[in-house]
Amino acid sequence: MKRKIEYPVLEKLKVVNIGAEGKAIAKSDGLVVFVTNLVPGDVADIKIKSKHKNYLEGYPVKIHKFSPKRINPFCEYFGVCGGCKWQQLSYGEQLKYKQKQVAESLKRIGKIDLPKINTIIPSEKLINYRNKLEYAFSDHRWFTDNDACGTGENLTRKALGFHIPEMFNRVLDIKKCYLQEEPSNKIRNTIRDYALKNNLDFFNHKKKQGFLRNLIIRNTTTGEWMIILSFYKEEKKVIERLLRYISHQFPDITSIMYVINPKGNDIINDLSVRLYKGRNYITEEVGNLKFKIGPKSFFQPNAELTYTLYKIILSFSGLRGKEIVYDLYSGIGPIANFISNHCQKVIGIESIPEAVEDAKENSKINNIKNTEFIAGDVIDILTNQFVMNKGNPDVVIADPPRSGMHGKVIDILLSLKPEKIVYVSCNTATQARDINLLAHKYQIRKIQPVDMFPHTHHIENIILLEIV
Repeated sequence: MKRKIEYPVLEKLKVVNIGAEGKAIAKSDGLVVFVTNLVPGDVADIKIKSKHKNYLEGYPVKIHKFSPKRINPFCEYFGVCGGCKWQQLSYGEQLKYKQKQVAESLKRIGKIDLPKINTIIPSEKLINYRNKLEYAFSDHRWFTDNDACGTGENLTRKALGFHIPEMFNRVLDIKKCYLQEEPSNKIRNTIRDYALKNNLDFFNHKKKQGFLRNLIIRNTTTGEWMIILSFYKEEKKVIERLLRYISHQFPDITSIMYVINPKGNDIINDLSVRLYKGRNYITEEVGNLKFKIGPKSFFQPNAELTYTLYKIILSFSGLRGKEIVYDLYSGIGPIANFISNHCQKVIGIESIPEAVEDAKENSKINNIKNTEFIAGDVIDILTNQFVMNKGNPDVVIADPPRSGMHGKVIDILLSLKPEKIVYVSCNTATQARDINLLAHKYQIRKIQPVDMFPHTHHIENIILLEIV
């Protein structure tokens, strides 16, 4: 049996910066030390948990001096759930380090000359800004120091909340989350209380067994709500009783849906989602446009800033009314529909068929006739024959997932040579990587960060590339 290595405690290290994944940075004997839950200016003893060739990783065991940049976190779960890692940093400082993160990623990974980066646009709402949260059921609860030691619910091993970072089988039971407005917390707590009272089985993530698996709560600025419950197996009578109870407790919910997921992962995009009550979608408004959002649809999580984001994309596109625009990773079509009035036509490409159908419906709802949406992988769709039939794009808008664009998609863009590429990303590292591959034919003209995710290291970044 391999013996576990016991690493030392490094005493009185000063945090000097914030780096990858929002972790604080200290230094010891020339090595970078990445540490959680600290801010620049803190001086702390750091317990090393892993050693790598060029860096160490650890966590604080004692803080000797608090940074003047530090504030008191507002959530009792800070430092445990891992969802809002920057709550101890003032919002002004958060924006400062996010701006710095954009510049450093593009310089270090992109290896290209940069124009002046526009000042980051802050979020108007610092709490209750998310329109979607996903919780996990687990029979392997993570107990915190604040959990009571007495009898009753606090002793149950069952939990409904967020996965502990780096521990997929342990879930932190959440009573109040500040990321989504009410009645989000009330919905989650009501479902948990019912499940405990009726002794329903919570999922075991190691053994892959149980009954209750996941809960998704979505809402829109129009006041509509969607609940999606994921069950590991089909138990019709038990499911019916639970959904009927939810419907009775929250009669104004727009959509109650459920899915049976016997797979090894929690992704539901390849599964059939069943409607129990209401509509199979909720409606969001952006400017004067309306959008249907289905259970599998992606929509920007900070709805209050989405209008601002789309206006920047439109501005960067520089449309004059005659352009052909390709919208890659188009989802339910919000960007395509938003810019459609300013160009000849927009062609959206999206891998999720249900999202494509929603995109088509969203164009109909808004009486937009110059959009076309196609289901499939961008790599498979963008063939020479496709371009001949649809026309070569003057502008390409790309809003890929966090993993960025596939290398083959980059090659296709280089061969198509659109005049402009507007690249929208929530991951500056993969964005910088992709732009580096485009750099021999394209030059960055504009960069605009937008803080869609307060209290996290995540940031939305929009870059305009023009052909040289």
